[in-house]
Amino acid sequence: MPQDRAMSVQFNAFEAFEIAEQIERNGAKFYRRAAQVFGDSAIGKLFLELADWEKGHEQIFAGMRKQLSEQGRELRTFRPEDRLLPEVQAMAGLAVFGIRPNPADELNGTESRREVLAMAMEKERDSIVYYTGLKDFVPDVAGKDKIDEIIGEEMHHVRILRQSLDSAGT
Repeated sequence: MPQDRAMSVQFNAFEAFEIAEQIERNGAKFYRRAAQVFGDSAIGKLFLELADWEKGHEQIFAGMRKQLSEQGRELRTFRPEDRLLPEVQAMAGLAVFGIRPNPADELNGTESRREVLAMAMEKERDSIVYYTGLKDFVPDVAGKDKIDEIIGEEMHHVRILRQSLDSAGT
């Protein structure tokens, strides 16, 4: 890439946080819809709990974005010549929760418990991939450690979903 073109392209951590917030909003919508599909069952209650966790993650990312905004432009924008960073929108494409306006629309109510659990696991794993890439955009002072905590929680979600899937039988 010619040096002058590299200098003109910038990556914005502020936008990366906005995408993370959307991923979490979409995740909460998906889980609330899944809870409706399964009603008051144990799995329905699990989906409501997951929706609450996703809402909490959205609030954390919103707070991080606000903090980054208050710290000034030099902490928000990264130039490719500073270090190799993935393209934010490409990373968002990896996160299934983030690429659909309303991922809850994927559920029409006829899916089996196993199908919904498998869909949820895929979405959680994709979110982990996005957040792992997001860490490269975030300066330590903006709460990079919080992203590690969210990744840990998303990994916990995958384990919970895996256990539920294993116990769902056929």
